[in-house]
Amino acid sequence: MEASLPFHRHPAASSTAAHHAARLTPPPPPRDPRAAARWVTPAVALARSRNPANLGLPHPPRRLRLRLAPPSPAPRITAAVKGGTRCRGAPPPVECAGGGSRRPREEEEEEERSSTAHAGVSLVGKDKVLQMSSTVPKASNIFWHDCAVGQADRQKLLKQKGCVVWITGLSGSGKSTLACTLDRELHTRGKLSYVLDGDNLRHGLNKDLGFKAEDRAENIRRVGEVAKLFADAGLVCIASFISPYRRDRESCRALLSDGSFIEVFLNMPLELCESRDPKGLYKLARAGKIKGFTGIDDPYEPPLNSEIEIKEVDGVCPSPSDMAGQVVTYLEEKGFLHD
Repeated sequence: MEASLPFHRHPAASSTAAHHAARLTPPPPPRDPRAAARWVTPAVALARSRNPANLGLPHPPRRLRLRLAPPSPAPRITAAVKGGTRCRGAPPPVECAGGGSRRPREEEEEEERSSTAHAGVSLVGKDKVLQMSSTVPKASNIFWHDCAVGQADRQKLLKQKGCVVWITGLSGSGKSTLACTLDRELHTRGKLSYVLDGDNLRHGLNKDLGFKAEDRAENIRRVGEVAKLFADAGLVCIASFISPYRRDRESCRALLSDGSFIEVFLNMPLELCESRDPKGLYKLARAGKIKGFTGIDDPYEPPLNSEIEIKEVDGVCPSPSDMAGQVVTYLEEKGFLHD
């Protein structure tokens, strides 16, 4: 039986392996501190040598990384469902052991009222909008902040007293004409005034409102609040609106005190207004192309105790300058044009 002989490494092989190991082993860092600071390993030196910037080559094009904002959550719309109400997009209540629910009915109803009040949309049935409302919940935890400069200081500076001249009447009665004429007359006298016109405000502040009864009420409510701010600033605010409902006009009157709300009623007959028809609206209303038009198929409630009433005299309508003069005379007598 052949005996196994011990294996002996060839001297040349051993020296070759030691040579390769010596090449792969990085040299120790130099002892000189300044040289040690500049010393790098062979792997780092190799990586730097492959850098295009160190070889004088142009940089490769950089990849732009765009960070997109996370998508906004879907609007919470409240829909009526069988057996209760819940918000679309939210998971239904999960039944717990014992038959209870993780979201009580009262919590869901409160969430529904909150979401619908903020969204201003009421839905009945499946995705069917029945009513658009601009009402929002009453603000809480708010406090009025007084400033050092008050209404009296502004009125003293302007040498006049702030007030609201509210011009009401049918479409075509001459409200806008009177408002602009009065504004020009006050400007000529050196008095500061501003006109709030119904059509103009529906281009911006009230462009989200239509002509239904609830939209008309909200339209006048907003205008009343804005007019109050103008009066508080010391200006003569001239508001020109059909404002057909007596209750809405009285609500605006209640916003101001000490008789600074002057209601001007342009008591012109419907026949005269319809014969003028400067915007062609009466013709469209008579043809049934406009619904809810004041004086045709929607009522106008005339003022009961307006400060100024302007109407025809012997079948003749006063001129715009005469009507404006009548309003200016009232303002002078009541002291609104004096400091």
